[in-house]
Amino acid sequence: MADYMDALAKTMPGYLGIESVRDENGFGITVSYWESETAISNWKKNAEHLVAQAKGRAEWYEDYTVRIAKVERAYEMK
Repeated sequence: MADYMDALAKTMPGYLGIESVRDENGFGITVSYWESETAISNWKKNAEHLVAQAKGRAEWYEDYTVRIAKVERAYEMK
């Protein structure tokens, strides 16, 4: 489902990218990037995404946290 949601998100206006990591126990974090709060809201209301959210609450997750934040700057060194 995660791969399908990633592919679906890429088709949405305002999608900028995603980063995801998991540890050996399955604990993880996924961050998706969007160009505006409107784009985030449209993604949250997407019918297929709503189905995935409901399935996640019912079957996969005991708990989760959603944070919406604005990235002011990002730096990287490789």
